[in-house]
Amino acid sequence: MTSASPFGAEATISSAAGDLKYFRLQKLAEDGIGDINTLPFSIRVLLEACLRNVDGFIVNPDDVNNLANWNAEAPAQVEVPFKPGRVVLQDFTGVPAVVDLAALRSAMVRMGGDPTKINPLVPCDLVVDHSVQVDEFASRFALKHNVEIEFERNAERYEFLRWGQKAFKNFSVVPPATGIVHQVNLEYLAKVVMVTDGVAYPDSLVGTDSHTTMINGLGVVGWGVGGIEAEAVMLGQPIYMLTPEVVGFKLIGELPEGATATDLVLTVTQMLRAHGCVGKFVEFYGKGMVNLGLADRATLANMAPEYGATMGFFPVDGETLRYLERTGRPAELVDLVERYTKEQGLFRTDDAPEPRFSSTLELDMNTVVPSLAGPKRPQDRIFLSAMQDQWRQDLTNVFGRPDTSGDSTTSTMVDEGGAATATAVATAAPGQSVEAVIDGETVELSDGSVVIAAITSCTNTSNPSVMVGAGLLARNAVAKGLKRKPWVKSSLAPGSRVVTEYLEKSGLDQPLNELGFQTVGYGCTTCIGNSGPLPEPVAAAVTEGDLVASAVLSGNRNFEGRVNPLVKANYLASPPLVVAYSLVGTVDIDLDNDPIGQDNDGKDVFLKDIWPTQKEIASTIASSMSPGMFVDQYASAADGPPEWQAIKSSDGDIYEWNDDSTYVQEPPFFVDMPVDPLPITAIEGARCLVSVGDSTTTDHISPAGAIKPDSPAGKYLQANGVDIKDFNSYGSRRGNDRVMTRGTFANIRLKNMLAPGTEGSVSIHYPSGEQTSIYDAAMKYQEEKTPLVVLAGAEYGTGSSRDWAAKGTFLLGIKAVIATSFERIHRSNLVGMGVLPLQFRDGESRESLELDGTEVFDIRLDDSLEPRQAVEVTARKANGDEVHFVTTCRIDTPVEVQYYRNGGILHTVLRQLAKA
Repeated sequence: MTSASPFGAEATISSAAGDLKYFRLQKLAEDGIGDINTLPFSIRVLLEACLRNVDGFIVNPDDVNNLANWNAEAPAQVEVPFKPGRVVLQDFTGVPAVVDLAALRSAMVRMGGDPTKINPLVPCDLVVDHSVQVDEFASRFALKHNVEIEFERNAERYEFLRWGQKAFKNFSVVPPATGIVHQVNLEYLAKVVMVTDGVAYPDSLVGTDSHTTMINGLGVVGWGVGGIEAEAVMLGQPIYMLTPEVVGFKLIGELPEGATATDLVLTVTQMLRAHGCVGKFVEFYGKGMVNLGLADRATLANMAPEYGATMGFFPVDGETLRYLERTGRPAELVDLVERYTKEQGLFRTDDAPEPRFSSTLELDMNTVVPSLAGPKRPQDRIFLSAMQDQWRQDLTNVFGRPDTSGDSTTSTMVDEGGAATATAVATAAPGQSVEAVIDGETVELSDGSVVIAAITSCTNTSNPSVMVGAGLLARNAVAKGLKRKPWVKSSLAPGSRVVTEYLEKSGLDQPLNELGFQTVGYGCTTCIGNSGPLPEPVAAAVTEGDLVASAVLSGNRNFEGRVNPLVKANYLASPPLVVAYSLVGTVDIDLDNDPIGQDNDGKDVFLKDIWPTQKEIASTIASSMSPGMFVDQYASAADGPPEWQAIKSSDGDIYEWNDDSTYVQEPPFFVDMPVDPLPITAIEGARCLVSVGDSTTTDHISPAGAIKPDSPAGKYLQANGVDIKDFNSYGSRRGNDRVMTRGTFANIRLKNMLAPGTEGSVSIHYPSGEQTSIYDAAMKYQEEKTPLVVLAGAEYGTGSSRDWAAKGTFLLGIKAVIATSFERIHRSNLVGMGVLPLQFRDGESRESLELDGTEVFDIRLDDSLEPRQAVEVTARKANGDEVHFVTTCRIDTPVEVQYYRNGGILHTVLRQLAKA
């Protein structure tokens, strides 16, 4: 923590937490440096971080001046070095980060240093929430059995994390079966104002999950990043980002009866997508804020990735303080948050000056109506009243189903074992109607049948209003004798155990259970594709009939193929609507006007008959929730269930790497690393491994999804005794570089121009001309000690920030990427792994220079490398001709030069700690 500032901004604040130092933003206004009081609140938080961390090297006085004079209409195109206060990880993306920390400790021992120096330098929390799957449902044993299966599948990963929980300081693990990372962050981890070494400052964070933005609802600046950036922050390095534009979103009015926070967020997502806010901050303001509870705000903030923003920020105000009290935070913290944010101008009131924004939108919340979004994108909102008509249009226009009105139909029987057994009459089009036997009952499935109804995801399970609403609707439905359709796979995955407690106290768990919404686990389930298999008769019917089956889930993402491979149409909806669709079992219905069933007397029941009122929801919440619930549930958050406590792991400071593990291996990044870096030298005699066009994404580069048996990764696993059925996914094996390197550039849609007419992991080895996989070609080049390059078009590395897109590139032996332009984060990640990003000069490209990738490349570099300097490249063709061209080195800052010289961010930190 910086102890002095060239701006003389240090001061003292008194609160119930004691006397603390802080860095006054108002000092900048008093000195005429900038109009601080009309800056967006989110920019003020970035400004405070720069002011507090000025050191003349990583953070300079100019960085403070630039932010203090933020230009709303045209923010300066300069990078801001932002040092967040903490890091939050989930287990899929967090395991590689912890593997790297463990590898750093092993390297420190080899260098003769103290391995215990390797710890996160800022608080780091990992929540294990992405591994539970809905294998069992609609059973009182569902939670127990799903947890047992989870621990069996993930034994190696959990043993490793259990070791990390004990070995590292400043690092905590929230075990499985506790909750979803973002809800745990909101309800427990976040402080709003942090204190380190007697200095108070705004809570801020980055996380290795895109929906880290949910914490913005609590007035905390934070967003999702890739693993390399997260590791850099963990080790005291900044995040570099272009000075953002800020879109102001004005809220007025309040939600009408019948509308939920989910309906609001789907409306806002559609509006912001249309407005355009990619790479921008969104900040909410307006008098309607007083009508939004904290949980509603968190729901809106959670969906920032879906509306394309870096984050969706709600400044601290009175509701923030009330939420801290409601969730059992200490009184001393609540007092500090109030005093600090008011003193710093970070506390929003209705009479405060309206911030300057780059652009604005406005929504009267009175106009929000019940909605869904789908069938493939979260921004495609559909009014509930128009759902049936839209479904029928999409069935033809999106899914290509011909209109078969008047045609005969096919009826295929599927028995309980999942086998198709009989065909009734002929039909002109497949998949119109299929019968299945489920629990002895013959049912009929058709296009639009809802086969998954899931109350899931941090988006909504953090919000008591929609969770209680779902419970009340279930209670009203059960009272009228309504039941879930037997082909619907129903599930409830609360984001924390507090949800279970207030549902039980209100008695709403019983009707939910009766409708099949038993708790299946605490974690990200259906929303990330962990919906588990469909029951065999349902799966067979969908497959046999080629049905356009549907899922209705209270999640935040519904991309094609994400929820379940057999479900083509996926709709986001509020938890009450999830329950409603489980009762009707189809999206081909008008829930506004059609009955959803008959009551015990045979009378039609409509959705409006069982929909709870806002008053009823509010009174139920008031009588069933208390701060003590949060205190009690989180008091033992680090303990975990008995299965976690029973895990045996080593207790030493150094991880005992297991050569036989196919999940966790020591990466070779720091093996044989000298104490001092070698000088930067030229790259000579390089060959091109991959040549790709414009908009090559990190999805093309980074391993993801299923592992094919005949791929290099699949062959490796089989050679190590892993059955194909136990391959799991690349995501689950991100702690094993042997698997991940083999999967780099292995996307089945990759088009490597070195091997025209092919797709996937294919390259040509030169000079032999042998066509082989990209991995095998790279290994052959490594045997020959030949460095490698990538040739690329514009926007190289767009998409999600994936650490393995850079790590895999490095481990394949690629020393440089020469592209027309780079996506910002991937460029940074390449530097962070010691890979040189070079950019063609304006007007030049691979095509204009007639580079086909068969050339031998020489890149002129030496130890005097400076940011963005000109770098000469010579490409020698097979016939002896030479192409000379000049590129711009996209190592953009002096700090990045230091990273590159050391071979990467982690190498830099390791050497600094070894020498300390």
